[in-house]
Amino acid sequence: MEPTESAAPVSRPRGRVLPAGFTGLPAAVLATAAAVLVTGLQRALTSGHPLFPGGVAGWSLALLTGFIVGHLVALGRERWWGGTGSGAALTLAVLLLYGWVPAGLVSLTVVVLVSAARRHRWRQGLLHGAADILGVGAAALVLALFGDVPSVDRPWQPLDWGIADAPEIVLAAGAYLLATRLLLWYTLAPPGRGLPTVARTALLRQGLVAVALLGIAPLICVVAAARPILLPLFAIPLIALDSTLWIARARAEEQLKDPLTGLPNRQWLLERTWTALEDAEEEQARSALVLIDLDRFRSVNDTLGHLAGDRLLLQIADRLRLALPRGAEAARLGGDEFAVLLPVADSTTSAQRVARHLVAELSSPLDLDGLVLVLEASAGVAVYPDHARDAEGLLRRADVAMYQAKRDRTGVEVYESKRDSNTPDRLGLLGDLRRALDAGEVELHYQPKVRFDGQVAGLEALVRWVHPERGKVPPDEFIAIAESSGLMPHLTEYVLETALAQVARWRAQGLEVPVAVNVSPRDVHTPGFAGAVAARLARHGVPAGSLQLEITEHVLLEDPQRAADTLNGLTGHGVKMSLDDFGTGYSSLVHLRRLPVSELKIDRSFVARLAVDTEDAEIVRCTVDLAHSLGLLVVAEGVEDDETWERLRDLGCDAVQGWLVSAAMPPAETTAWLRARGEHGWHRAVDTAPVTEQAPAPTPGHVVQ
Repeated sequence: MEPTESAAPVSRPRGRVLPAGFTGLPAAVLATAAAVLVTGLQRALTSGHPLFPGGVAGWSLALLTGFIVGHLVALGRERWWGGTGSGAALTLAVLLLYGWVPAGLVSLTVVVLVSAARRHRWRQGLLHGAADILGVGAAALVLALFGDVPSVDRPWQPLDWGIADAPEIVLAAGAYLLATRLLLWYTLAPPGRGLPTVARTALLRQGLVAVALLGIAPLICVVAAARPILLPLFAIPLIALDSTLWIARARAEEQLKDPLTGLPNRQWLLERTWTALEDAEEEQARSALVLIDLDRFRSVNDTLGHLAGDRLLLQIADRLRLALPRGAEAARLGGDEFAVLLPVADSTTSAQRVARHLVAELSSPLDLDGLVLVLEASAGVAVYPDHARDAEGLLRRADVAMYQAKRDRTGVEVYESKRDSNTPDRLGLLGDLRRALDAGEVELHYQPKVRFDGQVAGLEALVRWVHPERGKVPPDEFIAIAESSGLMPHLTEYVLETALAQVARWRAQGLEVPVAVNVSPRDVHTPGFAGAVAARLARHGVPAGSLQLEITEHVLLEDPQRAADTLNGLTGHGVKMSLDDFGTGYSSLVHLRRLPVSELKIDRSFVARLAVDTEDAEIVRCTVDLAHSLGLLVVAEGVEDDETWERLRDLGCDAVQGWLVSAAMPPAETTAWLRARGEHGWHRAVDTAPVTEQAPAPTPGHVVQ
């Protein structure tokens, strides 16, 4: 697909005998302008009238035109308009003096010469030239309505103008401006939306300055009639005023550029994405947006200072530019967040592959005055039309995927609606969950942990929610919504309050059994969390040893120091800590040494195939030996059959939890279960058959379950 012009989307050819890239309204403007110009030239040639004045006036006008063309070429910038600005004043002056055919030739000369100097902009130049010729035609019609039809052999003499001619001149100039502005607006604007900000701002400001430029046109007419040799001097005020238009455009461009890196900013990205999506829709193709965030960049600012952080961002921006695939465009959205637009994506897989390449490039070591730094990156991918059909929606969903990659430490994630708490369905579920917590409709069930001698080692509190209309909502679904929405602290408070109240009731009945509650990394990173837990224990009259908090290694990945302070504060109050889902995180052995835990839980993914997979059995054996060498108790999750029980006992595991022992039970059933075991504990029946019922999907171990 051919690259589009930066000013506006370029339509695709559909078998027309027109320059490639023009369809619809742009094609109509070109065809009409060509027809008008050809008709005028034919009539002028047929009548024998000259097309342009000769003598001193003609050469002076040609020289002035040359100065203006040279000025526009020397600016060396891409333009939002063709023969307008300084050229507009000259064009209108020629129109008032000699009629619309010479004026159209002046406009065409400016556009053709400037476009030839910038060959990569010739399509846009043709379009602007066509709009200018039609604007000249509109002004000529106004003059004709007043009975004035100037020509080269019969010019309209400005020395004969009076006050009565002023409205005619003003209306002609207004028609010229209005026609060119409207044509450019509607040919450049994407369907159904306005122009991009740069074009819109430039056109509006240009219109104001053009009023001043066109005010000079009558003066040019007077000098052309009285002292034509002085015409080239008008190049000075015309070029000065024309430069004001370029300054206005430059300021508009600055509004769409990141001042630090020079990359485009968020506003530009959204507008460029709209254009890409329209092209993709026309071509029945895909587009993709990749959102990239640097992990732990805040630590660089805090440690080395913001100036060092800015220098690193410059390196990241340069590296991102070099890593871009052909046709891709990058932008900085703010802070350490970048975006890459893939106007054409063959598939979701190819977009994901590009994202992985970019993440790998940005994650390689950076040098800062001899200090080697490694800043890992996380990226989210959203694809049109699979995930969203508009620019804002695509950006939001890429953002959701990026935070998922950041949370799970996977590097790159593609958007999935089931993990997005911002969909209408999940937003409704979030509101229902909030109301259920306020009304106390969320329940806690308790699953026992038992030792191999049958003694009950404790209970784990698991969240269960029965929606009045949806029925049972899977814990991993509503917990993920709570985590991503900010409702997680409220859910944690609810679970802790409910669990401690139940522990207090059991203690009053003579049932002293510790209860474990899962907490999320967000809870651990919340200031004052340890003190809040201690206050709740005191309020319920529950000793700290009766509460165990289950965490995962992920608590150390975001803010290690704050997490360590919180965990040490909890253990200082006497709360026991358990490391859940061991073996599924990152750098497990390193983190295990830093976490003040007394218990380690082997993830069910290793336990499930323990009896048939020798590698899983070896992993469990090594884990048990490691934990015991550190003085930790080991609990195996997901135990569902006798053979697994026997293998775990042989490997030296301390306790088990799973359906073989018991499923999670409501408080009343748990109370009955505890009383039935009494002092004799739990004993496995000899003829117990393997459990055949499908176990529920495990809930995320790093959140309250």
